[in-house]
Amino acid sequence: MMFLPLLAAGVLQRQPWVAYNTKEEDTARSVGRYPVPNKKDMPYDIMELMEEIERKTGFLPNVFKAMSHRPAEFRAFFAYYNTIMNKDTGRLSKADKELIIVATSVVNRCPYCVIAHGALHRLYSKQPTLADQVTVNWQLADLSDRDLAMLEFALAVCRADTITEEHFQKLERHGFDREDAWDIGMISAFFAMSNRIAHYIDLRPNKEFYTMGRMLSGEKEKEEA
Repeated sequence: MMFLPLLAAGVLQRQPWVAYNTKEEDTARSVGRYPVPNKKDMPYDIMELMEEIERKTGFLPNVFKAMSHRPAEFRAFFAYYNTIMNKDTGRLSKADKELIIVATSVVNRCPYCVIAHGALHRLYSKQPTLADQVTVNWQLADLSDRDLAMLEFALAVCRADTITEEHFQKLERHGFDREDAWDIGMISAFFAMSNRIAHYIDLRPNKEFYTMGRMLSGEKEKEEA
């Protein structure tokens, strides 16, 4: 799921566990418009996954809480997320995928996905400013020609532009084959759906996302010293 590969890679540090709760005063403001079920009312597999993520990361991303409102859709949503985001084949790195999500979520005006996946991009890429640059103006960001071609294709899919052979040929000139184009397009398409879900349920980013990955570990150690 969203954070488990980060934990395995040592990108996220394990945090003290605070037991997950669904008190009305917490969830109404911090998650969105729809109620979050109490733990005792959740299917066991969903409750177990949410507790595992919170135990290992120190907080539970609000998208898990929000989607638990519809258990069958929760399972389908995260199964597909896992399939496209955590696949081991293809030329897209984890950071590439997160940058695609940031760029397309800006167009779709989704604060949750821009902020959450900007944080994940910082962790994967070890670049604390690039996602912010892409959020403001991706064409002026410090991107390689390869990254520009990748985002151009993702944004064409995001805007529902007419996709032509020229789009694929430009990707190929920068080292992406047709299967990579599928991956780029699928991430853009899946997160167009995700962005719209977040929009109508008024999904709010966790406060932890805002500062995550903004300071490299060496800089932090130097400052604390």
